[in-house]
Order: sequence, then structure tokens, then C-alpha cells
Amino acid sequence: MTLAMNTQTTTAVHIRRNRFFGRDTAGIAAIVALASIGYLLFPDNLALLTRVIAIALLVLSLDLVTGYCGVATLGHAALFGSGAYAAGIVSAHFGITDPLLMTLAGITGGAAAGLVCGIVILRAHGLPQLVLSIALINLFHEFANKASSWTGGSDGLSGISADPIFGTFEFDLYGHTAYVFGVILLLVVFILLRLVVRSPFGMLCRGIKEDALRIRAMGASPKAALMKMYVISGAVAGVGGALNAISTQVVGLDSLSFTLSAESLVMLVLGGTGTLFGALSGTVIFMLFEDYVSAASPFHWLTMVGALLVAVVLFAPKGLYGTATAFFVRRKETAQ
Repeated sequence: MTLAMNTQTTTAVHIRRNRFFGRDTAGIAAIVALASIGYLLFPDNLALLTRVIAIALLVLSLDLVTGYCGVATLGHAALFGSGAYAAGIVSAHFGITDPLLMTLAGITGGAAAGLVCGIVILRAHGLPQLVLSIALINLFHEFANKASSWTGGSDGLSGISADPIFGTFEFDLYGHTAYVFGVILLLVVFILLRLVVRSPFGMLCRGIKEDALRIRAMGASPKAALMKMYVISGAVAGVGGALNAISTQVVGLDSLSFTLSAESLVMLVLGGTGTLFGALSGTVIFMLFEDYVSAASPFHWLTMVGALLVAVVLFAPKGLYGTATAFFVRRKETAQ
């Protein structure tokens, strides 16, 4: 009987691993397919698509702390902006123009900002967390504005340049190299995050979101786990900030704005929290819809965006991706 139970458990584990592998493969294939379609259909608008990738990395990082850990924050752009300024400063002030080293600087800057924000925000819960996050994004914004000798202040940090990747692929005016570079970064980050959220550490963070008291009673430290996730989140946001700095060759105070923080949360809710696919889909849908309606109706585009968000919250409370997934799951169960 014990042997039969062990066999059943092993079989269940293999089935689960195969299901995860299939889902991950499908996700990677979808990212590559959509990136290829965008490259072919919009060759003159690759700058926008690269911006979408950079913001998608920010939203993914927000999903780690909000969707998986339940930490309320409206200041996550502090991590994105820190990564952007770190990558820009090492290029403009220290002459480090290798794209990979600039990206590494962005990761370091974002992780450091995540550590600082985590130390402050995790001292509170609920609404006080939101207040602290808003205070932090304003402090980061004001610090960048006052440190104009390093950041350029309100004029922005210019003089950023990036060498050809591996000495071969040069960053051109049309944004081809920057776009491909961004897609590769997104794929690498996506694969790593899938491993993180499915690991025992990721399961622990989900457990903290559901019931932190029970996790503490089991002997684990919720605060230590959340701090680690905040640092990981900062590193991911830093990649997005570095990509934005490399592709645009300028970093402005808007990368540390409350507006960007709020919009990233809206994108996450639009796609669905607690799922990496939801974060990606919400970012793509929101930014492309915003770009389309703002060009079609310059005076009323905010009304259209607002109507879309109201409709999603009322009729798809789990987000577009989350609701679609739940629908197909129910349909599959009904068919069985």
C-alpha cells in the first residue's frame, strides 16, 4: 500500500512538472511570436514596443510584491527609476558604455532601491503601506531633482550612450537592436521568475499573502521572505529601467513619478494579479490601447481608457488574463 501511494505521488509530481513545463514553453513561444509579429508589423514604431517591454518588466516586478506577497504599494516606480538612473550615471559620468554592464548597474540600482523601500514599507500593513510607498516615491523624485549634478535634475540625464552589443550589434536610430535586446532581457527575466514563483520560496511568499500568522507559527519569518522578494523585485524593475535608459539615451524625472507607479498598478489589475502572464498581458493591452486611442481621439482618449478600466473591474474582477483562465478551467471541468 505504501509503495502504491509513493507511486501515485511520483506520478502526480511528474504530471505537475509536465504541466508546468508545457505552460512555460507555451508562454515563451507566445512572447517570441508576439515580439516577432510586432517587429514585422511595426518596423517604424519599435521605440514604443521597446518602451512596452521596459514597462512590462516594471509591472512584473510589481506583481512579485503585490500579486504574490500581498504588499500594497503605489511607489514602485522608485525601483524602476533607480535602475534607469544607475545605468545612465555609469554611462554619462563614468564612461561605462557596455550595454551588459549598464544593465548590471541597473539591476544593482534597482535592487538597492528595493532594499531601502522594503525596509520602510514592510514596517506597516494595509493603508499605512500605501502612504509610506507614496512618501517614498516623492522622496526619490525630489532627491533626483535636487542631485542635478548627477541626474540632470528637471532637464533629465543626457549624454548616455551604449556601445554595440558584443562589438557587433550597434544601436541604430530605428531601434532594431534595442528592441531585440529588450525581448531577450524579457525572456530571460520571465524564465527566471517562473522558477522563483514555483520554488519553495515562492510558495512561502504566497502563503504569507494568505495567512502570515500561520506562516510565522510554522517557524518561518514573513518579513525576511518579503524583504528578499522586494530585492528581487527591485532587480527586475532595474532591468526595465536600464533598458529604458539604453534605448532612449536619456533619463527624466518621469521615471520616478507617482503617475508611472499608479499606471503600473492599473496595468497589473487589468491583466490579473498573482500571475506573470497577467502582468505581461495587462501591460501590452493598456499601453497599445492608450497609444491607439490617444492618436485617434486626442481630446477624449482618457475617457476611453477610463471606460475600459471600469468595464474590466466590474465584469472581469480577476483581470483579463485571470478571468479568461478561470473561464477555460470551468469549461474544461464541465466537459469532464
